[in-house]
Order: sequence, then structure tokens, then C-alpha cells
Amino acid sequence: MERLVKVLSQSLRAVIVFRLRTSFCLLSVALGIASITIIVAATEGAYKKAFDMVEMFGPDALLVVSGSDEARAVGQRAKTLTLDDVQAVREAFPSAYVVVPMTSIAEVTVAYKDKKDQTLLVGATADYSRAWTWPVVQGSDLTEEDIKGLRNVGLIGQYLADTLFGDESPVGKYVFVRNIPVQIVGVLSSRGMTPMGFNLDDRIVMPLTSVMTKILNERKYVPVFRVRFTDQQNLDYYTNELKLLLRERHKLPTGEIDNFKIISPKEIIAFLVALTGSLVVFIGIVGVISLIVAGFVLANLFLLSVKERTTEIGIRRSVGARKRDIRLQFLGEAVIITTMGGLVGFLAGVIGSHLLTLVAQFPIHFSWKAFVIGLLLSWLVGIGFGLQPASQAANLKPIEAIRG
Repeated sequence: MERLVKVLSQSLRAVIVFRLRTSFCLLSVALGIASITIIVAATEGAYKKAFDMVEMFGPDALLVVSGSDEARAVGQRAKTLTLDDVQAVREAFPSAYVVVPMTSIAEVTVAYKDKKDQTLLVGATADYSRAWTWPVVQGSDLTEEDIKGLRNVGLIGQYLADTLFGDESPVGKYVFVRNIPVQIVGVLSSRGMTPMGFNLDDRIVMPLTSVMTKILNERKYVPVFRVRFTDQQNLDYYTNELKLLLRERHKLPTGEIDNFKIISPKEIIAFLVALTGSLVVFIGIVGVISLIVAGFVLANLFLLSVKERTTEIGIRRSVGARKRDIRLQFLGEAVIITTMGGLVGFLAGVIGSHLLTLVAQFPIHFSWKAFVIGLLLSWLVGIGFGLQPASQAANLKPIEAIRG
């Protein structure tokens, strides 16, 4: 043990003495580890964001959208879901505790006194907040009476409430939605931004019947409806059954593409992972190349160092140092340098990740995995690329080394 400590102390001393070699090796390793750190953090961030969105979307929920990518490509119309379809789903699935049809209009002018805002108008049925697990923090949710009576009432998002009312409570106040006076009955809790940069809190929600008849002049079709099931474990089964039901109602023959799209939590995860995958792959390639380059830089500098230190190696061998002591010393130097490079690279990765978050709103999440993987990779580079120079130094013959 004492011998090992002495050898490692020699390694540390050499790292300090040969500063230029240490700096070049450390910097090259740090760049590679920084890239790898960002990869790990970005990957974990993508998965965390995906599961956060699934939690927000509802792990027991399905979203059925009128039309489909394939249908639009062949010229089929987007209006394919009807209120009768929604009622059929309610009747066919007793385990569906919420079925909410919805429609929406973008950039609708909403005014209160002298203040105006272009916002998203959503038409929905009762229990809108329950359908999205979106609590009403002031006032109350839409009711069945609001829907049946075509009432001009609405829920308001937090951003829109702040924009129009400031510190004033919106509940009970009237706003004008396309010149229709609408009484605010509730304020939704804050949801923030989506990964695509859409402000979820910039909206007003009115009864579906009011929006369809008074604004859209529509009585039959809805663009989307949302279903939540009590039995979350069987969501895949419900997805297939819902698909079969809608295909049967829409009289789609076997082999014809769906004229609707069912979005499940699995698809949200797949979408977000694919969204971040391209950047992760790019950074990954850069990181691997950087580590390989760092390894070659380390190997070449250490080979040069062996040539410069042949006399030192010869003297050490002549006074009793064994081959494995020399090999361990040079490997120790390599591992110490790459460990330092790994730590510097991890810190650089943390800083770079924060900059990436600020510039591109990229989901980043750091955990012990990023640190451990970076450290293990730095050791791998140190041992893998330092072994050949260390073996060359250990195999020098003492007499020839001293003469050299």
C-alpha cells in the first residue's frame, strides 16, 4: 500500500510539473465530457418533460382529433367528428368518466374597458377544468345549465386575466368577445408555456353551444373531444375500441385510412423524445469525436513525455522501481489529468446546458447520472489511451534509458 501511495504521489507531482502537457490534455478531455454531459442532461430532460406533459395531459386520457395527416394528404375534409359521435362514446364506454367535446378559434379579440388582447377562444362543455385537471382558482367551472342555456359566460386563463384586469378580480366582470358581452365565472390556474412556446394561460373558455351557434354558426361538427377513463391500465384497449367504434360510425371500409386521429400519452412521449433526438444525436457525435481526439492528444503527448523522461525512468528502474510501478505511474498521471478534465467538462456542460435552455428553451435535467457517466468516460479515456505510452515507458531497459 505504501508503495502504491508513493507511485501515485509521483504521478501527481509529474502532473503539476508538466503543466503544458496537463493543460492540453485536460482541455481536450473537458470538451468531450462537456458534450457528453449535455447529452445525458438533455436526454433526461426530454424524458422528464415528456412525463410532465403526460401528467398534465392526463395519463388516463385520450384526445380524438377530427381528420388526420393521411386524410388531409389525400384531400379529405377535416370535419369528421360530430356531437353524435361524442354522445355515442359516452354511451359505449361506461368507464369514461369525462367526455368533453371542444372547439377553438385563434386570435379572437377580447376587450375589457380600454384594454384588448388577441387570445384563444375555446368552446367546451361542463367540467372543462376536470377534463384537463386544470383547477379553477377563483369562481367556478362551466355547468350543464350554462351549456344548455347557451349562456354568455366564460373561464379565463391567468395570463389573459392579468392582461385585462391586473390586480382586479375578473370573477363577475363582463368582457366583450367579438362584441358579445361575456361574464367571467372562473379563473383557471397558471399552466405556463408548452415546449413549442405556446402560452396555455392566454385563453378564454366559453360554453360549446354558445361558441358554435353564436360565433361559428355550426351545429354538428366539432374538431376535437377528450375522454378520460377510470381504468387507466386498460388505456391501450380503450384506444383500440374507440378507434373501431368511430370507424364503424363513419362507415370506413377495411383498408381505408382513419379520418380522425387518437392521441394518447404514449404518442406525447414519442413526439417529445423525437423532438429532442436530433439535437442529442448531433451533440453525441460531436462528444464522441471530441473524446476520441482527446484520447489521441493524450496518447501522443504522453509518448513524447516518455521520450523526454527516459533518463528519469532509467534512474528509477536502476534504484528498484519495477515495470508495473512505472506503468502505474504513467497511468496514474493520465487518470489524474482526465479526472480533472472530466470535472472541468462537467462544469462546462452545466454552464452550456443553461445557455441552451435560455436560447432554445431546451428541456435540461441534471442528475447524478450525468456526473457519473462523465467521470467514467474520462477514466476510460485516461486508461484506454494512456496504456500504450505507460507500457512503452515500463518496457524501457534501465541502462539504455540512462544512456539515452
